[in-house]
Amino acid sequence: MNNVNIGERISQIRQSKGISIRELAKQANVTPSLLSQIERGLANPSVNSLKSVATALNTPLFTFFTSEVIKEDLIVRSNQRKKVILPGSDSVEYEVLAPDNSDNLEFAIMNLLPQSSSCNEHIFHNGNEIAYILEGEVNLYLDDEKFTLFKGDSVKVPAGVKHRWENSYDELAKVIFAVIL
Repeated sequence: MNNVNIGERISQIRQSKGISIRELAKQANVTPSLLSQIERGLANPSVNSLKSVATALNTPLFTFFTSEVIKEDLIVRSNQRKKVILPGSDSVEYEVLAPDNSDNLEFAIMNLLPQSSSCNEHIFHNGNEIAYILEGEVNLYLDDEKFTLFKGDSVKVPAGVKHRWENSYDELAKVIFAVIL
C-alpha cells in the first residue's frame, strides 16, 4: 500500500478549489499556522481537525487517505504489455493486462502454442479464476475431469481446484483470465 501524505492531499484539494489557507482555516475553525503545518507535514492533525477541514472543503473524510490516481498509469497499451514465460515452459506465454500487481487481481492472456500445456502438474491457487477462450480450443482439466472449451466459451475455476490447461490441437490458443485473490 502506498503511503499517503494527508497534508499534501489537503493542500491539493484546497488548491483545486481555489481556497486560500486563511480562508480554509477560518471555515474549518483552525488556525492558519496549524493548517500550514499540517499541509507541510510538520504537524499531525487531530481527527476533529480533519473532520472540520473535510466539511469546510465539502469533501468526504476518506479522501484525505487516498492517493491521487494518475489516469495514464491505468492504461496498458497492447504494445507495452509485460510478457511472462515461466522457466522450462517456452511454449506458454502470459501477457499481463493489468497495469500493476498491487491489487488482489491478476489479469492476463495466456498464449498456448499447439501441442503444449500450461504446466506439467495440475496447479491450484487461493483465488477464483475466470477464463474466456479468445482463440482456438483448449482442454481444461479440473481435478481429474477433462473439458474441451471452444472460442467464446468461459469457465470459473473455484479457489483450491487443481487444474491445467492444454492445447492438443494444431492452432495457437489464447485464453484471457482473471484471478481474484
